[in-house]
Amino acid sequence: MQKKILARAKNFLPRIFPFYYGWVVVALSFITTLTSAGVRSSPSVLIHPLEAEFGWSRTAISSAVSMNLLLFGVASPVSGWLIDRFGPRRVMIGSLIFLTLGVSGTMVMNQFWQFFLVWGIVVGMGAGGVGSVLTATVGNRWFVARRGLVLGILGSATSTGQLIFLPLFMAMIAYAGWRMGSMTLIIVVLILLPMIYLWMRDDPSDIGLEPYGAGQSDSISAGGTGSFRGIPSADASITLREVFSTPTFWLLAGSFFVCGGSSSGLIGTHLIAHEIDNGIPQVVAASIVGVMGGLNFVGTVLSGWMTDKVQPKKWLSMVYVLRGLSLLILPAVRNYTGLFLFAVIFGLDWFATVPPTMAIAADTFGKKNIGKVFGWIFMSHQIGAAIMATSAGAIRAWLGNYHFAFILGGVIAIITGFLVLQIRPAQSQAGYK
Repeated sequence: MQKKILARAKNFLPRIFPFYYGWVVVALSFITTLTSAGVRSSPSVLIHPLEAEFGWSRTAISSAVSMNLLLFGVASPVSGWLIDRFGPRRVMIGSLIFLTLGVSGTMVMNQFWQFFLVWGIVVGMGAGGVGSVLTATVGNRWFVARRGLVLGILGSATSTGQLIFLPLFMAMIAYAGWRMGSMTLIIVVLILLPMIYLWMRDDPSDIGLEPYGAGQSDSISAGGTGSFRGIPSADASITLREVFSTPTFWLLAGSFFVCGGSSSGLIGTHLIAHEIDNGIPQVVAASIVGVMGGLNFVGTVLSGWMTDKVQPKKWLSMVYVLRGLSLLILPAVRNYTGLFLFAVIFGLDWFATVPPTMAIAADTFGKKNIGKVFGWIFMSHQIGAAIMATSAGAIRAWLGNYHFAFILGGVIAIITGFLVLQIRPAQSQAGYK
């Protein structure tokens, strides 16, 4: 009976939509990643309420956020392996259930260890299953043509989640308390779960389709990674030992380490607190991050489109240099106007690193391996985020402001921009000739 139902769904689903079904999968993946990002990033607006209610230090709260970021990354190789083995749909459902449990625990916590457990560990692990690894897998499984654009759209989901959830969460905290704000997050997740169960599909072959643009001679843009493309062995199964032996992997992992440190770890965790330190009201401070998230949607989609047009490593280099310059000017910003301008610049750049990084990884190691490979690359991203989140909190406690942390992040980002130019075509890597 189950086989008959699956067979009917295989023929029925593509027919009820007047467009390629992969776009439905992209929409579900986008909403799931958006929701996960909103939940995971919510502790950044909890710093001041938790300080006020429980008397916890900012360094202690930052340590819980750091554990969240770290486990978000550590869960990525595991979720990548699970996605490659069991498919995105099951992993998405399991991860959202984990997130619901974590946020529910917030409603009854009154000790710091409980906050560390529910936000630092449970939410961090749950969010790791529906992060960038899901984006990389869906984009490369379902699309050949328009792949960069799709990766850009999905990559922007994290910033869009912040755009929607952070101002909403801050408003709920201001008017009803942070516990009611947490309840809002739970309701959103419970609405999303049945949608994924009913409509999400793991692979085009599940409903009798091929990847979008498969077989078209012009489906791969000439501006991609050059000799990365068209390598027969690229979609063969490879071992982690082979992956770790390539300089490209370490350049991608190292650059993503800096990406995580300068974005999620530094700006994502501490910008609101930095704004409040400078006299910006809480709701206004959260709205600035929301503006950043909205512009990041534009910047990440643009980055995906450019990844289809130009050599990804050159585009990636420019993004890191622009990020570094924006961080260097942040210590000189003292008012709302200046912070708004920073939000515009950094917002366009925030997740613009994701599409070219995913494209280089997929072209080097193959779409059949992208889940497990990008899982390790993204773990590096979150290790950098965790280290910088803790370090920036400690620097602020030591010096009284975040200025040195911003300058350090800017210098490292600029250096990284030049290092990624050393990425070589895949055929020059060991084991991929």
